[in-house]
Amino acid sequence: MDVQNLSLSQRTVTGKKVKRLRRQGILPVHMYGAGIESQELQVEAGELRRILPRVGTNIPVSVAVDGSDDENICFVREVQRHPVTEDLLHVDFIRVDVTQTISAEVPITLIGNAPATQQGGTLLQPLTSLLVEALPMNIPASVEADVSGLDDFEKSIVVSDITVADNVTVLTDSDEFVARVTPPRVETDSFDLEDEEEFEGEEGVEGEEAEEEE
Repeated sequence: MDVQNLSLSQRTVTGKKVKRLRRQGILPVHMYGAGIESQELQVEAGELRRILPRVGTNIPVSVAVDGSDDENICFVREVQRHPVTEDLLHVDFIRVDVTQTISAEVPITLIGNAPATQQGGTLLQPLTSLLVEALPMNIPASVEADVSGLDDFEKSIVVSDITVADNVTVLTDSDEFVARVTPPRVETDSFDLEDEEEFEGEEGVEGEEAEEEE
């Protein structure tokens, strides 16, 4: 797996004063986890914007801290954004022990074309990620589900149909639906023929009663 690299520097500004850092294009970062004390760090905002889309929460990041020779293999644990503007505010990195297994959510990518969609069906993906367990460097960037076998509306793909490496354990329930094609909706008139005949019959009775009264 490709490991992304990120250089961070020590941060002395904390609390509400970090607003000044953000105005300068610098974002606060928090790193904690296996074998280290919690550290308050910082990085240029552009670097985080570059790396976050590449790593998500399941691709390791090699974090270097100015003034230290230690290598820190980390994962993104939490990303805080402004509730209105969606601007980055803060990122937490968790350091892991590469010799110990961890769990992570891995995105599911659908590949191929589902033939049943040519019959007017709609391809649905109820499950978009798998929870897996593996050594940090063996966590897959993504897993694939081939939908080319979905040639009718009765077939589906479940978690057990997805293949992962032998060194990866899937923790998600094996029976959960990953993808299927739903048939097209058939619009029917709410007023069918039987209703119409019944309605006409009622009208006829009422009409006869009216004639008798006359």
